[in-house]
Amino acid sequence: MDKKMLTIDLNSRVLLDKAEKDGVETMYDRKLGFKSQCGFGLQGNCCRICGMGPCRISPKTPRGLCGADEHVIVGRNFARMVAGGTAAHSDHARDIAHTLALSSRDGNYKIRDEAKLIALAKDWDVETEDRDIYDIAHEVADIALMEFGKPHGVSRFLKYAPKKRQEVWKQYAIEPRAIDREIATIMHSTHIGCTADIDSLIHLSLRTSLADGWCGSMMGTRLSDILFGTPTPRRTEANLAVLEESKVNILLHGHEPSLSEMIVLAAEDSELLELAKEVGADGINLAGMCCTGNEVTMRHGVKIAGDFHQQELALVTGAVEAMIVDVQCIFPALAKVADCYHTKFVTTSPKAKITGSTYIEFTEENAYEDAKKIVKEAVLNFKNRNKEKVLIPELKSAATVGFSVEAVINKLDNVVNSQIDPAGTVKPLVDCLKSGVLRGAAAVVGCNNAKGVSNEAHVTIMKELIKNDIIVVSTGCGAQAAAKFGLMDEDAAQKYAGKGLATVCQLVGIPPVLHMGSCVDISRILETVAAVANYLDMDMCDIPAVGIAPEWMSEKAVAIGCYVVASGIDTYLGIMPPVTGSSRAVEILCGELEEKVGAKFTVNENCHELAATIISDIEKKRVHFEKLVEEKMMADAEA
Repeated sequence: MDKKMLTIDLNSRVLLDKAEKDGVETMYDRKLGFKSQCGFGLQGNCCRICGMGPCRISPKTPRGLCGADEHVIVGRNFARMVAGGTAAHSDHARDIAHTLALSSRDGNYKIRDEAKLIALAKDWDVETEDRDIYDIAHEVADIALMEFGKPHGVSRFLKYAPKKRQEVWKQYAIEPRAIDREIATIMHSTHIGCTADIDSLIHLSLRTSLADGWCGSMMGTRLSDILFGTPTPRRTEANLAVLEESKVNILLHGHEPSLSEMIVLAAEDSELLELAKEVGADGINLAGMCCTGNEVTMRHGVKIAGDFHQQELALVTGAVEAMIVDVQCIFPALAKVADCYHTKFVTTSPKAKITGSTYIEFTEENAYEDAKKIVKEAVLNFKNRNKEKVLIPELKSAATVGFSVEAVINKLDNVVNSQIDPAGTVKPLVDCLKSGVLRGAAAVVGCNNAKGVSNEAHVTIMKELIKNDIIVVSTGCGAQAAAKFGLMDEDAAQKYAGKGLATVCQLVGIPPVLHMGSCVDISRILETVAAVANYLDMDMCDIPAVGIAPEWMSEKAVAIGCYVVASGIDTYLGIMPPVTGSSRAVEILCGELEEKVGAKFTVNENCHELAATIISDIEKKRVHFEKLVEEKMMADAEA
């Protein structure tokens, strides 16, 4: 198979040719090198939890050495994926909380959204009258940090969910307690000699995942907005052509904005800009990849170089002076690719040291000076660039990014009749859903997965949805796929959207696919669906809204899928999770959960068929939704 057929991105195809000529191995080469993957691993029924194994389940060996059957082994492995994903997102939030605790008026980190801090403080019963904003911030940070290990109670963020959804969690006993407690409980429960019941293991998984979505991720997003500013819509560009041949190119890759925000500031430092001119460059060009790319584009308009599958190809351009990373989704292979060019591959976190990288530790206590040191390394490296190895592909797309919940509501205010309706609510969105002008809403999120053609499922499904008047919101690498293929440009509404959605986009002034941030910002999507449900006095499972992860690959995505389903939102996957070794696991995840939490998983690896199923299911859900709307209107009229 031609490896260029593993992606629909034309820039990537150009650079795959260049990589081959340069003798550089990429993910696409390694994909073709795996003729077949382990069948036991794909089904999830290989157990390595104790030293007696590994035990692999087959008709000849239906139980592991301890007696665990395929259901127990699959359930343990699935639960540990959820715990891993929850740990990653929540540790991100922990670091942001520590950063908030360091904030000061004269320090590296300042409060950018005082109103959001005051609102959160009041929600948490923190005294705000006649107090310095930084004293308030430090108390809020301490309370946030207690969410990781408090001995009593449940997550403080659960109260932001509709009351009916909170009742479901309480009834099913999946209200998350302290974040670290839920992660530790899963790790303990999946140790040899503990939980050996698939129903219980999935129950534990849902509770732990909710500690991610309705605590860790929500905390990470809220505190980041307070520190770095709540995103507002802004214009940017996407794809590898955003690299500039005449400038020092620095790529920001990873997930935590504490680092990237400081790099953005350092790249504007007058001394470093002067140094760039001294080494022969016209300036410093920052570009983002993966979720750090989403963080800096939605707050600063920094251009998006690419997604998860393009991280190696960005270096293959030969035009990158430094790839600066922190944590999560970083290929260890970047060190070898960087060696083939002049690029410095700079790791900055003790949580993500990589052999062969240049390690420059970044600390929040010395944030700006550390950032300047890193940027200086990149600038000085410009003179080592080999111009004969430079090839920057030509394609890029315009995009409008930065749709926080507040930004969405501000846009909706454009169509509010101020004579009869208040501003600052989701009523215009509700009205569009009630009338059927918008048939529903879909969150298309997640990673890229080498099991499919890169970007194909994301782009195919998004185009089909908006053609059928279903508005799309997107985060993570899914958002970057939409940006690269022009779906986040306002002109895309007239090109690709159905008449109803196109009209809404024109009146409100939005593209048909809304950029809502990084993968941790899926909490913004939860808040939006919750706001619609609250406005209508419904549960989240009553709203014609769905979650879709067409190309997911990480443990974080497993945790996300579980908390979205546990929130009552049907979730559709384009890659089968490693659970097929247990028929019982499939029955629960793809069927029985609907009876308990009002939603379930649906999996189809054919993106065209998956899109058709989603559209059909949204129409079915509209029947129930419209009935509830009619009942509410009758009740209001009688009242």
